[in-house]
Amino acid sequence: MAAVWLGRIGALRDAAMALDQLKAFLVRMQNDEALKSKVLAAATADDVAQIALKLGYEFSGDELLRISGQKVERVTVRKNDIPGEYS
Repeated sequence: MAAVWLGRIGALRDAAMALDQLKAFLVRMQNDEALKSKVLAAATADDVAQIALKLGYEFSGDELLRISGQKVERVTVRKNDIPGEYS
């Protein structure tokens, strides 16, 4: 039972660290027009996470989607629903 609790505590700590990384990335993005353009051109949240990873910020696309609708500093995170193409 102790191992389960330790696992959950570790997961919560990791989630908090990822959220801190995500917030730091968004703050950087608001002051960097080139980065902002890359992010806005990204097709998916995972693509945004990959852009961030290249700059040293570690979070997942899922973590980005979880804060959709929230405001961090002057950045409001929004999920864009773009319908796929069908043949």
